[in-house]
Order: sequence, then structure tokens, then C-alpha cells
Amino acid sequence: MSTEAAANSKLAVLIDADNVTPTVTDALFAEAAKYGISFVRRAYGDWTGPNLKGWKEQLLRRSIQPIQQFSYTQGKNATDSAMIIDAMDLLYTNRFDGFCLVSSDSDFTRLAARIRESGLVVYGFGERKTPKPFVAACDKFIYFENLHVTPDDDALAASLAVSPQASVSVISSPTHKRAPSSSSSSVVKIDEKLAFQLRMAVEASSDEEGWANLAKVGSLITKQRPDFDPRTYGLLKFNEVVIATNAFEIDKRTPAEGKATVMYARDKKRK
Repeated sequence: MSTEAAANSKLAVLIDADNVTPTVTDALFAEAAKYGISFVRRAYGDWTGPNLKGWKEQLLRRSIQPIQQFSYTQGKNATDSAMIIDAMDLLYTNRFDGFCLVSSDSDFTRLAARIRESGLVVYGFGERKTPKPFVAACDKFIYFENLHVTPDDDALAASLAVSPQASVSVISSPTHKRAPSSSSSSVVKIDEKLAFQLRMAVEASSDEEGWANLAKVGSLITKQRPDFDPRTYGLLKFNEVVIATNAFEIDKRTPAEGKATVMYARDKKRK
């Protein structure tokens, strides 16, 4: 899907208010705007209780429709069932291109899978504690923690292991017009599984000389790891994660005058 098509996608945003704090709404809808237009905005919960009183202001500010669901039996979450039923009703209207399921509850795993089976895109939003099956059932999963941090956040800096400055190899070739590049970059410690997947994705997308378009590599990584997000590593873009590993040669190419720069990577082990 092109960037323009994605921006015009019709989305249904369904929020499990019993499971989500109202403080995330601003960041939530700012993030959702990257993937399309939120035509439906609904929040589910028992609004007669005291637990959801903090939601009132957000419901008004964001034009979110509250859906009342009484707790029929203690210990049973009727909110989940109501949200699932509504999601299926919306799915059958054939009016939407995707759904945003906002919850950290694994009960929505099958719902996410069912929506995907119908050919629609599913964006999940939740805390880092969200069970992996629900994360994997979504096309992309965004952690709330990543929506609230910035690269210079003290808490983030404390949680990441960053080594001293190290040079990044940028290849120059007379056959391509290059954009200026940074001479150095911090090396962020990436977990071994992601590092392996990066190498495999670059190899799978590479030409005969081993060069891979990073846009295609990023698409492959997202399919393999729906919760992949550069912000987890204190970075803003996928390209920066690849560069920060210091495991790849980077080639910045400008196809023609006036065209946007395209970045390519090649595994240093191919030398």
C-alpha cells in the first residue's frame, strides 16, 4: 500500500477502556493518523463505575463514543465480548480498510486474526506486557511506552545500552549520485533475534551484489515482528536502527535529480 493510500485508509478505532488509561489518547490518535483516518472511535467499559471517570474529558475532546457494558457477573469481562461483537458488525459492513484494537488483553487475539483473514489491516496498541499471541495476530503492534518516550528521555537512556561513538561505513560509487551522510553513529545493542532477522531480510531483498533497498527490508521486518518499532531503541527511523548495528555497509543513492534519496544496505560479512 502506498503512503498516500495508507493516509486515506478508513479505520475503526476500538478501545478497551477497562484495560487502557485515558492518558494515552492524544498519542494514540496521533499515531493512528499515520495509518489512516479514524472514522469510528469507540471506547468500551462500564461507565457507571468509578474506574473510568478519568475518561470523560478524553471522550469529549477526541469525539470518542462511549459504549456502555455492565459487568453482569463478578470476575467476567463483558466489555471484551461487546467490543468483539461490534468489531464483527463493523467488519461485515465492508466500509473499512483496517482496525485499531486498543488493549493489552490477549482475549482479542482471535478477533485480530479473524479481521486479517478478511483482508483488512489490524493495528494493535497496548502496553509492553501484552501477550505475544495478540501481538503476533496484528499486522503492526505499537507499544504505549514508545508513544511517550523521546530519544533524550532519561528513563529510556537508562534502559538502553549504548556504546561509544563508532564509525559507519558509507560506500561511494561513481555509478550513483550520493546524498551527504553522517560520519558517525552510536551503536545501539540490538537483541540477537532482531540482528539475525535484519541480516536475513537484507539477504532476501538483495540484488546480485548483496545490496538491499531498506524500504523493502523494513517491510519484511514488520511482517516478521509486528511490534518492531525504532523508538524501542531510542531511534526514530528504521534506517537508523540498521545503521546503529554497525553490521551493514550503507549506500545512499539519488536515482535522479529531484528524486528522493534511497538507502541501501549490504551485510559486511559478504566482503
